[in-house]
Amino acid sequence: MDAKTGNEFLLWYAVFGSLNEMENAYGRFKRSRFLIEENVIRAMAYGYVKRRKFYELGEFVRDVGLGRKNVGNLLWNLLLLSYAANFKMKSLQKEFVSMVELGFRPDITTFNIRALAFSKMALFWDLHLSIEHMRSEKVVPDLVTYGCVVDGYLDRKLARNLDFVLNKMDVDDCPRVLTDPFVFEVLGKGDFHLSSEAFLEYKTQKHKLSYRVLIKKYLKKQYRRDQIFWNY
Repeated sequence: MDAKTGNEFLLWYAVFGSLNEMENAYGRFKRSRFLIEENVIRAMAYGYVKRRKFYELGEFVRDVGLGRKNVGNLLWNLLLLSYAANFKMKSLQKEFVSMVELGFRPDITTFNIRALAFSKMALFWDLHLSIEHMRSEKVVPDLVTYGCVVDGYLDRKLARNLDFVLNKMDVDDCPRVLTDPFVFEVLGKGDFHLSSEAFLEYKTQKHKLSYRVLIKKYLKKQYRRDQIFWNY
């Protein structure tokens, strides 16, 4: 059996087999010393996610080898996601530092995994620092990032403080989603994200829209009975 055939067998077990069958197949695959392909890593990771086996997910990506660079940040992002799923913030931060120290540059998915966890936990200073870090790394925020800010502040009735973070972001940029969909399987989509996606699907002239427009519409929708003024 060659590497391609081995990966195809493993992919089949990841998609159609039980968790035990998938893990047994992976054990046999490892002994063959073949290199597991990215699509198979994703399929196996999804097998753990759909069963909410986040500890096992973390152990799996460690076993594959976090030092692999031919799959980009996928393995590191899955590890961070395994901690974010249960809001293990100290472990999440520790592994993020390890990732950077080993020479991996965070991408938009890396930052948004952390931003979603910070937002849900109301860790606004950490969220602010993370967005500052994004700027220094020249990573452009996407709809998910803006959703972390808007939902986080509105959920705690802090809409008047939105500009504290948004003044560090380009609210006139064109809305887009650049985050790996795997994140949504674990942490879901926030209300601002879902509302904006629905509006973008309805709106025909998308090129004229901006995050500024989406935020204003969302604030009007959420707080039309209140007097809330947004500086932007």
